[in-house]
Amino acid sequence: MSIKSDKWIRRMAETQGMIEPFEPGQVKHAADGHRIVSYGTSSYGYDVRCAREFKIFTNINSTIVDPKAFDPSSFVDVESDVCIIPPNSFALARTVEYFRIPRDVLVVCLGKSTYARCGIIVNVTPLEPEWEGHVTLEFSNTTPLPAKIYAGEGVAQMLFFQSDEVCDVSYKDRGGKYQGQTGVTLPKT
Repeated sequence: MSIKSDKWIRRMAETQGMIEPFEPGQVKHAADGHRIVSYGTSSYGYDVRCAREFKIFTNINSTIVDPKAFDPSSFVDVESDVCIIPPNSFALARTVEYFRIPRDVLVVCLGKSTYARCGIIVNVTPLEPEWEGHVTLEFSNTTPLPAKIYAGEGVAQMLFFQSDEVCDVSYKDRGGKYQGQTGVTLPKT
């Protein structure tokens, strides 16, 4: 298994549609020139952007968080250029980018240091071979203060690992429940 470089990521995005929309370089400034949290292709990964769709966790209904019986009313839906996450809470979002993972590749997501240094943790499970869709992102605000996430800017880095052999059973073969997701997707069983 080997980690893949910027050249491989560019080639796979351009010839196989692995990432759409795709940015071949690092974008560090908005169209108006002000600095943003970077996104696009890096040396050994791809920095994804957060879309404008957010689900902010709320305890207004005092329900129990149960992955087998998740109550969608535990979230407030917000569409905005920023998301304010309450102290010691979390929000869900999705990537701008749509992914199509090759059968011999596993993708691991890590948070960007800009957010990590503010106590904002990004959590994403691995993107398995032949999974496709928009990635649902979870942002945990570990601080006692409100925290801000910016849509349209970099929030996490995807690292691509290619195996020496193709897996016997892919996510697509198993009929994975999150296959083809297009919005912020809540837990399913």
